[in-house]
Amino acid sequence: MSVIEQAAKRLEQLQRAGVAAPAPAPQPTAQTATTEAQPAPVPPPKNEVSPAPVTSLRVEVPPQPAPEAAPTSRKVELDLARLAAAGIVTPDAPRSRAADEFRVIKRPLLENASLQGDSAIQHGNLVFITSALPGEGKSFTSVNLAMSIAMELDHTVLLVDADVARPSLPRMLGLPETRGLLDLLVDGSVEVSDVLLRTNIEKLSILPSGTKHARATELLASTSMNRLLEDMARRYPDRIIIFDSPPLLVTTEARALATHMGQVVLVVSADSTPQSVVTHALSTIESCPVKLMLLNKARGSSHGGYGYGYGYGYGYGG
Repeated sequence: MSVIEQAAKRLEQLQRAGVAAPAPAPQPTAQTATTEAQPAPVPPPKNEVSPAPVTSLRVEVPPQPAPEAAPTSRKVELDLARLAAAGIVTPDAPRSRAADEFRVIKRPLLENASLQGDSAIQHGNLVFITSALPGEGKSFTSVNLAMSIAMELDHTVLLVDADVARPSLPRMLGLPETRGLLDLLVDGSVEVSDVLLRTNIEKLSILPSGTKHARATELLASTSMNRLLEDMARRYPDRIIIFDSPPLLVTTEARALATHMGQVVLVVSADSTPQSVVTHALSTIESCPVKLMLLNKARGSSHGGYGYGYGYGYGYGG
């Protein structure tokens, strides 16, 4: 009897005796053997260093502060109706004799400021409005001239209240008391944009006289003022800067300021200012390159209905 037959007979006997035969151990298939088999690790070649394990690096970037917004000038609303009622030229007013007269007055100033090359006037865009004595209408002229220039297409205008001892612009224009020119001269950390007032007239800005100071008139003759004027003249070549200044024969600071200006307009009150006073005032600004005279409060014709008028003349050097 073969081995197989003996095993089969033994299995049958066990089954008859009620004994369960043990199940044969499963044999791995070719597929299982293939799947479980793993390639042996290959050792690195001699004299070669195994690479170090790579770890991810986490770099902590500190939060960056948000950029500061560029400083913006404060905006004020001028009451144009009230100004027009006071005889001030305004952009929205109908054509008037005063508006036409200031168009004539501003034209040579703008032409002088625009000269180029050898004929260019140093600081030609700095226009100094003054008078020999108080009460001759220099502030009235300054405001009207600034308003008229603001209507130009190719220029903007900055009106500076340089009459720091007796400022007239806040009362005339209804401006609040705020920082201005004197604060720029006293505190070097103050920027022009910090104290400049933008108005509801697009091309007109105002620099008030600023916080009152015991030595206000001396500040106008200081080195700080000279540097400020130099910066103003160069920074915005298309901007005409109108200075409402103190009278020439009342303070010496007005004369010191005038020497840094490209153009000086001397306002003379008709039938009021003596000729000797005008001559004396002109002698204090002999070094100014361009001197112009404006006759204010002159009797006008009955055509326009105005009780005042303007005469105008100018010259170079003497």
